[in-house]
Amino acid sequence: MIITTTETIPGREISEVIGIAKGNVVRARFVGRDIIAGFRTLVGGEVDEYTKLMAEAREQSYDRMLESARQMGADAVVNVRFTTSLIMQGSSEIMTYGTAVRLK
Repeated sequence: MIITTTETIPGREISEVIGIAKGNVVRARFVGRDIIAGFRTLVGGEVDEYTKLMAEAREQSYDRMLESARQMGADAVVNVRFTTSLIMQGSSEIMTYGTAVRLK
């Protein structure tokens, strides 16, 4: 399946727009990671524990979007976007969405 952030796919023609394919995940921080991250904030720099947590959440929401597109019978997903929102203190939602299409 072709996944792209652009509205079109070079060399391919979209024959049908099926709908919005989406996937989301809500992740909460873990107390053990918070303690380590708290120490990191004292010295500055990247907080690796949170970087890894958000990267895993993005991958999971991306995979869920892909599965949604497959269930819709799509050949591709165009105009893919990621968004993040705070659900509550310590919990964030990552959503991946795009337009599921069929190609000629």
